[in-house]
Amino acid sequence: MTTETTPDQQPLDRTIDRRAFLARTAALAAASAAGTVVLPGLAGVAAAAPGPNSAPAAKFNPELDKPAAYNKPRADTMADPTEWTVSEAAWMIRQKKITPEELVKAYLDRIAAYEPTYQAFNLVLAEQAVKAARQLANRPHRGPLHGIPLAIKDNYFTEGVPTTANSYLFKDFVPPYDATSVAKLVAQGGIVLGKTQMGPLATTRATTPNGEITTVNAWTPTNPGTNPGGSSTGTATAVAGRLATSGTGTQTGGSITAPSNAQNLTGIKPTMGRVSLAGIIPLSYTRDHPGPLARDAKDAAIMLMAMAGEDPADPRSQGLPPVPNLINAATPRYDGGRLRMRWKTRIGVLPGYADGTSATALARQAFLAALAAIPDATLVDVPYPDDWDLLTGTAFNNVRLPERSEPFMPYLRTDLKGFGVSLTGWLQGAMLGANAFVTGQRAKLVLLERVFDQIFSKCDVVVQTSPNPFDAIGLPEIGFPIGFTAAGLPIGTILGGLPYAEDRLLSVVAAYQAVTDWHWRRPVDPPVGGAQARTAPGSRGRLTAEEVAELSQ
Repeated sequence: MTTETTPDQQPLDRTIDRRAFLARTAALAAASAAGTVVLPGLAGVAAAAPGPNSAPAAKFNPELDKPAAYNKPRADTMADPTEWTVSEAAWMIRQKKITPEELVKAYLDRIAAYEPTYQAFNLVLAEQAVKAARQLANRPHRGPLHGIPLAIKDNYFTEGVPTTANSYLFKDFVPPYDATSVAKLVAQGGIVLGKTQMGPLATTRATTPNGEITTVNAWTPTNPGTNPGGSSTGTATAVAGRLATSGTGTQTGGSITAPSNAQNLTGIKPTMGRVSLAGIIPLSYTRDHPGPLARDAKDAAIMLMAMAGEDPADPRSQGLPPVPNLINAATPRYDGGRLRMRWKTRIGVLPGYADGTSATALARQAFLAALAAIPDATLVDVPYPDDWDLLTGTAFNNVRLPERSEPFMPYLRTDLKGFGVSLTGWLQGAMLGANAFVTGQRAKLVLLERVFDQIFSKCDVVVQTSPNPFDAIGLPEIGFPIGFTAAGLPIGTILGGLPYAEDRLLSVVAAYQAVTDWHWRRPVDPPVGGAQARTAPGSRGRLTAEEVAELSQ
């Protein structure tokens, strides 16, 4: 459902001092060398009880409970509650046409039928989810997430529930409190349906710690060889396979945007610090970005608004601009019944982005044409910044490895087997010299400055062919679907923006999704019978030699 709307006064990126963000990025790099990262129960030390460094008590945020957050379900979805988006399910719950318990049970039914094939979850919290849903029935309505079943990546702390990061190192870790972002989602009425499979310590697609493939792509559930994306693939498969309404992921090298593109979802990697890292097992303090994987721009906005904000437990989140009304930004704007961009937006197109005749190239060409046809959107050619290949190449990209290895040094000295298939990358980080690390941090700042001066001087958002280097320089990205291959696999793309420009990115994707229907398409359900043969130990194969090698990249 859409309504006649007027543009907000201005998007947040119009008010940001880019030089201040550059200085903040430099300070963050220095902070990472000062021992800011704390791991749970590291080297056999019991996790501390909640205290000054734990997630603070989350509070209900009334800013989410806005009319634009609720959309009446599409007519062709009424027979299947698991097909509703967050905003549609929220409308049904608020109208008392379905209870949270009924919605949770609808998802649990699908999990019982299809989870043996998908293997999206490490742990399904069926009894806890039903109990939480029943409790919400007797409480005041808490906004669009009230009663919504969510899939939480298994590196987010969940109080009293194992949080393993799918790793031997944390196989017995049970946190005493929720991650800040989980606490915020729950405070808004979200229901944790389960913890999802992920790459071991967030280093690759979801596998067992020794490299045996687990989670499959929901679009090819009987073919484990189809890559489901990066380390947040358990959440992506759960949402794409209709085992959860929405969910959380983390991105250090593409693990939100890549599974979103691979599984026809809309996922946001927010600006560095916009969502707290407190209570999330880290991979890289200066590159980790928690964020949502959802079915469309509106759902992504609802999730991100709930997760985002300042947190005393994470210095990266402090001193930032207030979170704007992302739900409004993700609501298509109509003027006299005609769709328009919410704000006049220049969309930067990098050289070669849509060249060729491949399915991906043709989808990109159609995507750009659809954007260009929306009033107040303008396509502009932008260059790659000077020394792009050098500054985004392996030599500088690998400087993140010491940052992730340093907190794990006690284990690297005593328990190499605990790292499983990802060991090589951790050892490489431990052996990379300080000079290389410092040089790499300087290169990152040079790259960020050139992206500001040579790309964003000409545009407001820019197309991306890879999540890098925006992961490294902390700028926001959104991944979303733009088509399908002849074989029926999703094709996605990525837009990148200026610091804290999540509102701008959401507005562009919302407008695009108002004139296309890729995001509404769902995969065919896998066969219920015969799943056991495909899920027997060792039956799905292991990571290839090339995939293992990529763990150190």
